[in-house]
Amino acid sequence: MSLSLIVMGASGRMGTSVTTLAREQGIPVAAMLERPDRVDVLKNIAPQNCLVGSDADQLFPQAAGAVVIDFTAPEASLHTARVAAKCGNPVVIGTTGFSADQRAELENLARTARLFWAPNMSVGINVLLELLPRLTRMLGPEYDLEMVELHHNRKKDSPSGTALRLAESLAEARDWKLEEVARCHREGIIGERPKREIGIQTLRGGDVVGVHTIYFMGHGERIEVTHQAHSRENFAQGALRAARWLAECKPGRLYSMSDVIGAQA
Repeated sequence: MSLSLIVMGASGRMGTSVTTLAREQGIPVAAMLERPDRVDVLKNIAPQNCLVGSDADQLFPQAAGAVVIDFTAPEASLHTARVAAKCGNPVVIGTTGFSADQRAELENLARTARLFWAPNMSVGINVLLELLPRLTRMLGPEYDLEMVELHHNRKKDSPSGTALRLAESLAEARDWKLEEVARCHREGIIGERPKREIGIQTLRGGDVVGVHTIYFMGHGERIEVTHQAHSRENFAQGALRAARWLAECKPGRLYSMSDVIGAQA
């Protein structure tokens, strides 16, 4: 099956990265969408024969079978998923900041539509999601778990979706629920650190693409595991890899990057 794309938020940072990389790899972009006030920008950058607009209900049927790639905002991505489910387009979502209810709706839509969601499309991060639980179990309960995440000063959500997903993998390895043990703020006289806790601290500044460091701190030693994203091309590459994989899949559940990596390992 030949792959073609629909790019949401196509004039944004991730949309631009996806369309640029797709062009370099010879993948046709069938449609580019933006907010109504940004559509004119697309007309100046869209490839030849590429549909341009702001209305997914109108454009998705004109690009039947094209895989939608969406790095926008939670409510916008959810709308994309609803329309794509109705029109039959597979959807790759890299948006972060979904609420529990919004994630539940994505999972419900995925029963009958081809949906993929990953808070981080980086292959390296998703390999870490496989390795960190094993490291947590091997080190045992005496090691304190902490994390620091660093991003650019325009990032809207905190902690990052990636940090939360990494923390979930640590919590699951200890049979904890993250919402019960996450500690995202410390100030004042806080007392001794409880063992049943995962600290997640946030830094924002400059144009940092993304850095996540996980600390395993024991008596007399510590292990630090760091992932650094050097450019957004890393995430765009992962999104295209997911799009190729999803185009060949059937509906049934909300797929993730671990499915892609596992299938290609």
